[in-house]
Amino acid sequence: MPRRKTLRRVVAPPGFRGYKPYGNQYGRKKHVDLLYEEYEAIKLADYDFMTHLEASKLMGVSRATFARVYESARRKIAKALVETREIKSVFGNASLDHSWFECIECHARFNIPDNRTEQKCPICKSDHIQSLKDQ
Repeated sequence: MPRRKTLRRVVAPPGFRGYKPYGNQYGRKKHVDLLYEEYEAIKLADYDFMTHLEASKLMGVSRATFARVYESARRKIAKALVETREIKSVFGNASLDHSWFECIECHARFNIPDNRTEQKCPICKSDHIQSLKDQ
């Protein structure tokens, strides 16, 4: 029986649900699922210019595991670009630093600080919110 995977620490969820290719003339293809931890690996290595060792410490995994997650993300993005597939963000094997929520009304993503008791969307003030961990 394989060992349980360690949850990968993600600072914030992606600010998107997905990307679609513009002007796709090849018809409808199956989408590519980009996991939250893969998004975080791309963000830390390519956007924040961290080394694999620095990023792996931030995510709470070994450097080798970070390299595998990063490589998986790069391959998925390349596949989506070359084969003109849609990219969807999926929760995956991640642990968010804070409790993150999404508003059902306006689709805003936000976290609620510990000192606040009311659970409402900060954008539209709606009570209809759901935890991103439930998705």
